[in-house]
Amino acid sequence: MNAVIIFIMLLIAVGLLLVEIFLIPGISVAGIGGLLFLGGAVYYAYAYVGSTAGFFTLLAAFVMLAIAIIIFIRSKALEKMSLQTDIDSKHDPLEGIELKEGDTGITCSRLAPMGKIQVGGHVVEAKALDDFIDQDVEVVIIKVQSTNVLVKRKEQTDSKSKISNHSLKN
Repeated sequence: MNAVIIFIMLLIAVGLLLVEIFLIPGISVAGIGGLLFLGGAVYYAYAYVGSTAGFFTLLAAFVMLAIAIIIFIRSKALEKMSLQTDIDSKHDPLEGIELKEGDTGITCSRLAPMGKIQVGGHVVEAKALDDFIDQDVEVVIIKVQSTNVLVKRKEQTDSKSKISNHSLKN
């Protein structure tokens, strides 16, 4: 009778641990229950049958758990529970937008170093070339990449800066 009790406790422990490992990952009631049943079976064997039986129960528990995991992995049960679809679609954020090097735009958000810019009525993801660029600053597209554009701050050239630069050279 003792062997039947120990065997049933081990079966329950292995079942709960399989549920914990494959169905409910993390620390849950199934895992804690499985460990309690496993410990209970080993304790019962040591306390009521003897130390030799307790040792063999402990050994049997690990062997049963290893065999159960191997059988469960090789069975088709995991394939029936898992999603088997492949994602073959591709998202192109710049599709239908004509952008080229030298186009100018305005930053919609701060580029630190990534953010959004508006170019020709389209809002696209942009990456600042060198430094962070604040919102509402005019930028120039340096390179068009597959998912975003590389930009730099547009150099301000007004008549005052030309005059001051000219006077500094002389």
